[in-house]
Amino acid sequence: MGISTRNHGDGVAEIVMDVPPVNALPVQGWFDLADAVRRAGRDPATRAVVLRAEGRGFNAGVDIKEMQAASGHSALVGANRGCYEAFSAVYGCEVPVIAAVHGFCLGGGIGLAGNADILVAAEDAYFGLPEVDRGALGAATHLARLVPQHLMRAMVYTCRNVTAAELHAFGSVLEVVPPAALRETALGVAERIAGKDPYVIRRAKESLNGIDPVDVNRSYRFEQGFTFELNLMGAGDRHRESFVSGEG
Repeated sequence: MGISTRNHGDGVAEIVMDVPPVNALPVQGWFDLADAVRRAGRDPATRAVVLRAEGRGFNAGVDIKEMQAASGHSALVGANRGCYEAFSAVYGCEVPVIAAVHGFCLGGGIGLAGNADILVAAEDAYFGLPEVDRGALGAATHLARLVPQHLMRAMVYTCRNVTAAELHAFGSVLEVVPPAALRETALGVAERIAGKDPYVIRRAKESLNGIDPVDVNRSYRFEQGFTFELNLMGAGDRHRESFVSGEG
């Protein structure tokens, strides 16, 4: 369990999140994920990365229970820094990252999926940002890469979710497949990329990041500042405590 990497002989690195019960990563888990993605991208033998998860869903964001159990603001600061590092690692990975999403993709999961190069999703996958209900903000930067602007705003304000089928209609998800076919589909996409000239693919990734209209790292860091403000004003702790107690 935790974050594991399997290197396939064809140049595909498969990184798996397995943190029961819902893949809500603790502080260290975000840093471990960032390290795994960076190691894979820096390995000359890696030509593509598949990021997926075991269990009930892809990712449920940060471990709010860990945050509430910690004294002071250490866990909040750690989670924010860890998410920043993990999202940045996916975006900056030297080779394309294919995210294979099943079940829920919420909060921090949106940061990972939104910064991936390609998404494939299971038919049961759904995506959302419950941040407002948790007294936090963030990852709208990444959600805006998945849905149109006005829908992104509605999702942030109302905390509504969208399905894999909706994202497929927007062109954000490449393929929607039965859950049993998700891993095979993601690996198939990665293998097709891995069959290309690796030098050209790495330059393609670099060039596409270079023409992005939004600096995702700076944009996300800006959002995080408002999470710190909400926490200082007491809203963050109040909503997190409500969630932990089962009232939120």
